[in-house]
Amino acid sequence: MGLLSILRRLKQSPDQEVRLLLLGLDNAGKTTLLKQLAAEDISHITPTQGFNIKSVQSDGFKLNVWDIGGQRRIRPYWKNYFENTDVLIYVIDSSDRKRFEETSMELADLLDQEDLAGVPLLIFANKQDLTTASTASELAEGLHLHTIRDRMWQVQACSALTAEGVQDGMIWVCRNISFRKKNS
Repeated sequence: MGLLSILRRLKQSPDQEVRLLLLGLDNAGKTTLLKQLAAEDISHITPTQGFNIKSVQSDGFKLNVWDIGGQRRIRPYWKNYFENTDVLIYVIDSSDRKRFEETSMELADLLDQEDLAGVPLLIFANKQDLTTASTASELAEGLHLHTIRDRMWQVQACSALTAEGVQDGMIWVCRNISFRKKNS
């Protein structure tokens, strides 16, 4: 089931523009996840050097998913995409334990950003298809997510490769979309 099907099923109000910001370190699986959401071929994925955006218009919805590259030299530019974000989706490579501290610091910095204040946060604990993957609860504890008090958040175990867990995460996103007034 694609994201638009989920949105239709949840009967969100028509004519809404939804902006999802997809961030995480390089090689976390953001682009694979985006292509899974768009029901596109995932057999040839290359590192994102800037950004990818998938926009779909259907049944009064304009859904914009922004996938921003996660290389260290690109991360300072993430802030250019924060404005009007309805949901932040942060993707973590659950099998890359060497980078947990780095991803924790990047996530903490994102959560301190004024433009993202109160924005619901979905963390995809990706690559659960690998035997070396940390569980979602291990990541939540390691990232100190229990200290987050200013927003709704969820950690969803998933595999962007197999799509397992992706739908569950997107259902959570749809239930927690924060439609902000664009001209307030």
